[in-house]
Amino acid sequence: MESTVTVDPSGDRPTKRPGYGQLLRTPKAWTFLLPGFAARLPFAMLTISLVLLVQHTNGSYGVAGAVAAVAGVSMALLAPQAGKLADRFGQRAVLVPGVLLHSAAVALLTVLALTGAPLWTLFAAAVPTGASVPQIGPMVRSRWAARLGDTPLAGTAAAFESVTDELTFVLGPVIATALCTGVHPAAGLAAEGALSLLGGLLFAAQRSTQPEVTPRPAAGTATAGASRSALSVTGVRVLAVAFLGIGTVFGGLQVSLTAFAEEAGHPGMNGLLYGVFAAGNTLAGIVYGVVAWSAPPQRRLLVGYAALAVTASTLWAMPSLAPLAVAGLLTGLCVAPALITGYTLIDSLVPPGARTESFTWLTGAVALGQAGAVTASGALADAFGARAGFAVPLGGTVLALVVLVALRSRLVPRPGGAGRGPVASGGTGRGIGHRTPAAVD
Repeated sequence: MESTVTVDPSGDRPTKRPGYGQLLRTPKAWTFLLPGFAARLPFAMLTISLVLLVQHTNGSYGVAGAVAAVAGVSMALLAPQAGKLADRFGQRAVLVPGVLLHSAAVALLTVLALTGAPLWTLFAAAVPTGASVPQIGPMVRSRWAARLGDTPLAGTAAAFESVTDELTFVLGPVIATALCTGVHPAAGLAAEGALSLLGGLLFAAQRSTQPEVTPRPAAGTATAGASRSALSVTGVRVLAVAFLGIGTVFGGLQVSLTAFAEEAGHPGMNGLLYGVFAAGNTLAGIVYGVVAWSAPPQRRLLVGYAALAVTASTLWAMPSLAPLAVAGLLTGLCVAPALITGYTLIDSLVPPGARTESFTWLTGAVALGQAGAVTASGALADAFGARAGFAVPLGGTVLALVVLVALRSRLVPRPGGAGRGPVASGGTGRGIGHRTPAAVD
């Protein structure tokens, strides 16, 4: 590791290594962090709230999981378009109508489920529910990038956001489950819709910290390609595959840990098992964000993802709850570094005007992988036992690793393209700045 001298953005004395305290002293950071946390928490409540409500009204976990999967797929496929519009017209212009649509769609789905409406109507309502999920996480990341520019603190911000995401995915399901089981089966979904609306409007009101709108380039100009989808950059597609594999870990473990605990005769242990996995993820994110790495991010991603594939491949072989908890902890320790490095790489691959869309594609890839893994792991666990469900994160991470290795050169910015600062040159690997657009593949 190498030591990097940076200057505190709040004007404090220089420091040898960027830390979270220094990051949180960034001017106006708290004005978007607090409402952003409130607005992104519902994202982690949606899936479990849908499952518990539909299972209560329909009586089938399979149907409930399918409805939740439709919402997840809709979000993964359609939400990036909202990210692209946010880059084009500004976050507030997209977020305000988005949260209004989402709260209305959630209300409609809740009413349909409680009134015993035909099953096809639940699937139909799940589409706008998922497609309109507010993309607060990518928007927060874009605000950090706009404020920090090409500084080592950008990598610390990526780590901080990963820890924040993990915290929401720990708290969200717990809150939703408590509301659905202790108040009313629809209470979790109702809270998700209300919190999305209130938190989203508060976040949208913070105009002073939102990134500047990138005007659309004139047709035929050298930068006209920047108006194309971020997926036109091969490196973004490669990262999306990697994040899809990470999504299979989240979804596969949620189902398989539950099934394993039930088979072992300790159904109440599933929350503890997943909590150990989440704790490993959170701990790794905290540590990763304060280390000044000498290796370039492309290499770190390959090494970290290989470790993730190895640890995920051991889950099916665990004979009892205690070894499974250890394997889950090790798997969690490998997730955060892969996520953080992937998000950090984005800015070396795309122009500033495509950041929000790019971040949204990665977030959507995780959601898509999670939705598919929940369905596949559930089917395998029902047919062949709980251990079979762990084949999904095994297969997902190994296949994604193969793609990463085969296309690793696409993660290196081309000469004259984006990312010719620290990220591309093999410095600290933390730079997020305003660079020239990456080559469109």
